[in-house]
Amino acid sequence: MRLQIIAAATGLSLALAGCVSSGGLHPEGALTDASSLKADRSLSGVALSPAAWPANDWWTGLGDPQLSALIAEALKDNPTLAVADARARQAQAEAGAADADRGPSVTAGANVIGQRLPLTAAPPELGGGKFTWFKDARASFSWGLDLWGGKRAAWEAAVGMQRAAEIEQQAARIELSTNVARAYVQLSYAYAQQDVARAEHERATTARQLTQQRVSAGLDNQLQLKQSDTEVANADQQVAAANRAIDAARSSLSVLLGKGPDRGLDIGRPQMLSPAALTAPADLSTELLGHRADIVAARWRVESAGKEIKVAKTQFLPNVSISAMAGVAAFGSINPLQLPARFYTFGPSLSLPIFDGGRLRSNLSAKDAQYDEAVAQYNQTLVRAVNEVADGYDAVQSAQEQVAAQRRAVDAATQAWQLSQQRYKAGVGSYLEALIVRQQLLAAQERLAALQSQQVDLSVQLIQALGGGFRPQGTADVAAQTSPDHSL
Repeated sequence: MRLQIIAAATGLSLALAGCVSSGGLHPEGALTDASSLKADRSLSGVALSPAAWPANDWWTGLGDPQLSALIAEALKDNPTLAVADARARQAQAEAGAADADRGPSVTAGANVIGQRLPLTAAPPELGGGKFTWFKDARASFSWGLDLWGGKRAAWEAAVGMQRAAEIEQQAARIELSTNVARAYVQLSYAYAQQDVARAEHERATTARQLTQQRVSAGLDNQLQLKQSDTEVANADQQVAAANRAIDAARSSLSVLLGKGPDRGLDIGRPQMLSPAALTAPADLSTELLGHRADIVAARWRVESAGKEIKVAKTQFLPNVSISAMAGVAAFGSINPLQLPARFYTFGPSLSLPIFDGGRLRSNLSAKDAQYDEAVAQYNQTLVRAVNEVADGYDAVQSAQEQVAAQRRAVDAATQAWQLSQQRYKAGVGSYLEALIVRQQLLAAQERLAALQSQQVDLSVQLIQALGGGFRPQGTADVAAQTSPDHSL
């Protein structure tokens, strides 16, 4: 029977093919081959390792237990994650609805209706002219046969969107963990700024006192004193700025933790953070496909858009459905449960679009454009990801070199400070001269703290660029699946 229905539908489809056709419509987007995005020369100076990808708990490598506790708290309480969770549940429900639409549906109902039919509508023997009751109970069955796979494609499209939403749910957690780490790095740097600012304030205040003594002794004039006042005022500003930076970093962490501002006040001073030690994967461009959540999610959206094209194409073809109804009905005092009260209907139905003013072609054209958009977004995401990783490695290497150079500058400034103290103690130089050298040392130390903070921050950004510990489950084969179906 099913084969006969398919044969009849196919014959009718061919006979009326000229009525509504999808001919000439197709997507134009082409997925970028990851292997074509070369990064070998950009990573020529980076150590290669098959275990280059960050671990799920990568933040433990920064060496601060308080940071690990804060990230765990944020992953538990941050309200923005609830948005991603809700979207994933919504996509899951839509996939379930699309799956349910593939099968038959059965409904049941009953009515008891009081009515009076006029004699002009019904003779007396049929109840005309008097009040009667009409009672019925029925069950109906309907099933739209998925001859061309359109319903299955719609379900697969919904599943693709569900998987994309689930992966974006993981991506939101990765982004949150890196944001907490970066805010924590800023808090650490703010404390380092505060140390230098306080030391500079002490130095400037002492220098001002010595200058005042020299002015009183006639050795200096008011110009030198006003210059000292300027240095003290600048030092006051630096202390205030450092205090504000600490408050701002704490406030940022409070938001990320999903708590009020008082929560930030309980966060202690971070330990000296160590930048994460990272190596590059041997085949960066290709391996990124499975380690970046945004790339995997974008690929699933391409897959879903390809299935939507198939759904749109099946709407041009004949649609066959089967329906049936059975029940009982009776007027007046007649018992509707007796055998003569039964009724039933059964039969298949066939429909085929002949003329619709271009609605189906417009719909298919829109689905083609949506596929092209999804492909373009995937390509953009892939290109951006590869370049982010390459640039991240370059930035980390540059930061390492800058930190090493600045350490040499701090060492030299420290030795100069020690020599100036020795000269002062030996009576060769003044303490005021030593304090000037001390200012150079503090400036070098502040610059080193900034570079060290930047180095840690860049390593966190590189971890995020490498996927942040993302490990897809059940999505590794999506790269081999995505292709719109042109067979219909």
